Amino acid sequence: MLEEHLVERILERLGLPEPPSADLEGLRAIYAAWCLSVPFDNIAKLIALRTGDSGPLPGIDAAGFYNRLLDHGAAGTCWPTSNALFELLSTLGFEARRIAGSMGDTGIVSHGSVIVTIDGNDWLVDTSMLTLHPLPLTTETYIADDRLFAAEVEYTCETHIVWCDLPPNANLIPCRLLVDPATHAFYAERYEASRSRSPFNERLYARRDSRNEKLVLIGNSRIAKTDEEMTVRELDASQLCESLRDEIGISGALIEEFKRSGAIEASFNPAPKPAIVTTPPEAPSRRARLAATE
Repeated sequence: MLEEHLVERILERLGLPEPPSADLEGLRAIYAAWCLSVPFDNIAKLIALRTGDSGPLPGIDAAGFYNRLLDHGAAGTCWPTSNALFELLSTLGFEARRIAGSMGDTGIVSHGSVIVTIDGNDWLVDTSMLTLHPLPLTTETYIADDRLFAAEVEYTCETHIVWCDLPPNANLIPCRLLVDPATHAFYAERYEASRSRSPFNERLYARRDSRNEKLVLIGNSRIAKTDEEMTVRELDASQLCESLRDEIGISGALIEEFKRSGAIEASFNPAPKPAIVTTPPEAPSRRARLAATE
């Protein structure tokens, strides 16, 4: 459980004047606030990797995660952000549990997430997909009606595949849920294992959403997606730091530490080629459209 004074600071950061009720309305309120207030980024992880820090990767301890977020605006990747949301929701009285899945549906357990049970029904609140709305996990196919925060869920093989919009990908990316529940020790082990294999080990990745735009920094590219279009612009080092400060919300002190680690220079390197190139399957809505035209 998180300490009361820390929870008060977190809720203030999320723009919530009081703790939400532990029901579906409260879950919708706190998850939307999270999606619009907390970035998804690899800043602390890159600093640790590039400086040779041999201790645990930063953020897997929820209190440390929140103190960095509150003091410097940086969050983390899926394992620390999922653990942090789980501990916050549990402290607030929600029936939450950590889970894990395979991003890209590769069969490799590579992704942490959170499920909340309300009145016997499960809802996914994911800190990487940032779908704005909790996703229902039932035996029925679900397709969100929010164009910008597109997401779909289908039940298959006694589990769920969740499809999410991750710019600049043109199509929705699948994530198969595999481990339910997962422990903190499992999260810590998977997070440490990501030192050797992760898309977030080489170059900057930072995402911050608003209600009308998804903003992503990948390497030195700035990607902005709205309901109508997606634009990509290359940034120089100064512009990249400005975007981190003014758009993602990272403190000047942490940006300076990021620069000293060499992570800014590394972000201008070509993107590493994936070890395995696959063509993901189509999401349920696209499969339905294709079937209708045959």
